[in-house]
Amino acid sequence: MLAPFGTRKLAGVVLRTHSEPPPSPARELLRLLEEEPALDGELLKLGSWIANYYCAPLGEVLRAMTPLAGDLRRGKIFSLTKSGRDAARQLHLNEAGEDPSTEVLRLLDVRALSATYLAQKVRKAGVVLRSLEKKGFVEVEDVAAERDPLRAAAARLRVEFIRRPGNEKPPKPERELLSYLELHPGSHNVAELERTLTKASTAARALARRELVKLTVEAVAAPQVPFRAPHAMNPHQQAAFDRIGAALDAKQFQTFLLQGVTGSGKTEIYLNTIDRALALGLGALMLVPEIGLTPAMAGQFHHRFGARVAILHSAFHDSERAQEWRRIRSGEARVVVATRSGVFAPVQNLGLIIVDEEHDHSYKQQETPRYHGRDVAIVRARDRSAVVVLGSATPSLESRYNAERGKSERLLLPERVESRPMPVVRVIDTRQEFLETRKQATFSRALIEAVTERLERGEQSMLLLNRRGFSSFMTCRACGERLECPNCSVTLTFHRRDRRMLCHYCNFSSRVPERCPKCDSDHIQFLGVGSERVEDELHGAFPRARIARIDRDTTGGKRDYEAILAKFRGHEYDILVGTQMIAKGHDIPNVTLVGIVSADTGLGLPDFRAAERTFQLLTQAAGRAGRGTTPGMVLMQTVNPDHYAIRFAAEQDYEKFYAKEIEFRRLMHYPPFGALANVIVRGTKEEEALARSAELGRLLSPPPEGAKILGPAAASLARLKNEYRYQMLIKTSSRKRLNEILGQVRSFAAAEKWNPTSLVIDVDPMTIL
Repeated sequence: MLAPFGTRKLAGVVLRTHSEPPPSPARELLRLLEEEPALDGELLKLGSWIANYYCAPLGEVLRAMTPLAGDLRRGKIFSLTKSGRDAARQLHLNEAGEDPSTEVLRLLDVRALSATYLAQKVRKAGVVLRSLEKKGFVEVEDVAAERDPLRAAAARLRVEFIRRPGNEKPPKPERELLSYLELHPGSHNVAELERTLTKASTAARALARRELVKLTVEAVAAPQVPFRAPHAMNPHQQAAFDRIGAALDAKQFQTFLLQGVTGSGKTEIYLNTIDRALALGLGALMLVPEIGLTPAMAGQFHHRFGARVAILHSAFHDSERAQEWRRIRSGEARVVVATRSGVFAPVQNLGLIIVDEEHDHSYKQQETPRYHGRDVAIVRARDRSAVVVLGSATPSLESRYNAERGKSERLLLPERVESRPMPVVRVIDTRQEFLETRKQATFSRALIEAVTERLERGEQSMLLLNRRGFSSFMTCRACGERLECPNCSVTLTFHRRDRRMLCHYCNFSSRVPERCPKCDSDHIQFLGVGSERVEDELHGAFPRARIARIDRDTTGGKRDYEAILAKFRGHEYDILVGTQMIAKGHDIPNVTLVGIVSADTGLGLPDFRAAERTFQLLTQAAGRAGRGTTPGMVLMQTVNPDHYAIRFAAEQDYEKFYAKEIEFRRLMHYPPFGALANVIVRGTKEEEALARSAELGRLLSPPPEGAKILGPAAASLARLKNEYRYQMLIKTSSRKRLNEILGQVRSFAAAEKWNPTSLVIDVDPMTIL
């Protein structure tokens, strides 16, 4: 539903109809956007649960649940006020040369115009319009119109002949297109026609408006990945599949934790389980943590299930997401592969939800509503009497603990498919390396030797460093000054390719200084190693090797990640360098070496999950090696070889790590031995944020019964995106008690009329930075 909201027009969701008088004067709704309900009763119920559990406004939750706002084309229309018209008439009497303000006034004196049109006609139109608006000469109206499907990109449009025109004589490009389509029946891709026919795209749209041709928007193209034929399951796989299949047959809610070592064939179980669900007339939803995993997973699913597969992830344009969403809602697509927000996909007769790499922190949204995709999937499955499969080689401690308590059934895959061996892992103590070589080197001698051997044998290597940029920070050797972000309490990272100092939190950038901004010394030094520097040093060490890098800097485009990975899979690159993006889920048989440049990254963070994240990342990265017929090797460089997270990751022993870490959580009353919320008070003025956090401290002092309050105190990232941050950690023994306390906090903030953005409540936080 399109509704007026002040001067704007916004898409809204109708929750119910009633005849009760409104508490304030009502306004007419503008129009209905969808004849069919965007969210059915089950999804509306789920939205209400999310709003209540995660302390989020219901409107924000519903907006996150539906992509149909992408069907609206938004813009601004500018027109003259009475004062503006008087000013424009005065200008007509003045024949002097025109400045930008004069041009805008004269154009608007003819008719109201869009911001886009004015930007094309007038230099610095945006600045001029803001100035005229402040003077009261122009007024602006937000407009929203339904997006014309015929305006989709030519690459996604198909055109088909309907009929010849009557007595009219179309322009030459239209005649040529009609003749071609008449001689070649069927639908044709418009972008391909443009290679041989002049202005085919424009002609097709014009003819479609006169109903001489039919234009349709293609479904999102399936990713091109090598076909992998189904293989016979080993006894462990078969046993797991049989248990999940029995639950599907019973059509009752059941949660399974599928815990299998890397390369144990979890994907084959997923595919066979979805086959079973489809045979029973049920829909299936598959969640993956990263956009980068979606193409590979979706490609396998397309090979297996064809056009019944839909893909949903944030790299799609709004219109593409809305198109796939409609295919799902109509029942045309019964299998969905998606990232976190896909948990809300309107799958018809949903019977199976699979959460791959369920431990991954990407499933937790870091902005309102701060929901966890895995937990929402379980609640949705419970309400639908569906089956949930949580898959991981390194399950989260919460999921593993829930299996111990009987909340889910644990299914084990203890060995790789076809009895392939696990990779051999060697830990390299870089402290000892330095003592022996007297050199501060990025790569140890063993890692250089191992990469050389792989290049000689025609095998591939992957090197992981979970830190972007060339150098971590810049410092002055004369006075010790570090170049910090003006908006955040972090140092700027040096990116050599762009010759910029960049903040990874707010994207602020500045030129690389030649002299210290504090003491004017030229003794500038760059310290720390990032993935860009690893790539650069590899080129120096192996000048003939073909090297690629995957991180946020090299995969800014929609298909960049997929393109680089496809080339690496096709052995167009010998070495792949990257951050955590290369550590998850990739199955490339020719990779026989994985090098962890610094296994300690992240261990020192002030976060109770630091050890768990490190263990999971190292184990997952190690699992990329030796997935083909050739055994793999993993080299972990570290200055903390005795830390239990690194030691057990090297042994690839999840059970030992779980036993150690769960005891720490039990002693400190961290999840899963209690409920936790991170409450952050933020503001552009430090005094205001500090005062408000102190007010919350007094509100909860002494701590309510059954609760422990840590803080308020400055957050680890005390300033972020120009906002000062103070935080409180609230621990309780029961979920009910936590909800009561958070309700008290929200009511206090509302009574004090705080700005809604001043208070952030993160329930079940994945990080407390």
